[in-house]
Amino acid sequence: MILNGRRYMKNKKGFSLIELLVVLVILGLLGGLVGPRLFTQVDASKVDVALAQIRMLKTALQAYRLDVGRYPDDQYGLNSLVENRTSDKNWRGPYLEEQLPLDPWGSSFVYIANAQNFQGFALYSYGADGKEGGVGLDEDIGFLP
Repeated sequence: MILNGRRYMKNKKGFSLIELLVVLVILGLLGGLVGPRLFTQVDASKVDVALAQIRMLKTALQAYRLDVGRYPDDQYGLNSLVENRTSDKNWRGPYLEEQLPLDPWGSSFVYIANAQNFQGFALYSYGADGKEGGVGLDEDIGFLP
């Protein structure tokens, strides 16, 4: 349809620039409110994953102890769970289905044989900061010495 030399469409389709800007502002506000909460949940879930890995390693250490009669020494540590480095005849491993896992932050777990705690060994992760001590997400997780 043409009125006064201009072409007009009967059924106008599409969005105006203002409508698009309003939608983008709303999406930005939602992202700003929801995003930080999601990242907090991701960090908290890493702590849960670390605890699950430590429980799995503890079970493997206990199976090693039942077979060999002692926990692995500090020289070979957790590597004793995946390969028999001491050529012990009672070793019936590997005690893990795969290689040694890293903690959720990409660091190795700390293992200390003959620790003065209830378990008789120390097995822990340094947490998010990768350093000893800390609070919150940076706190050491596991069976501490």
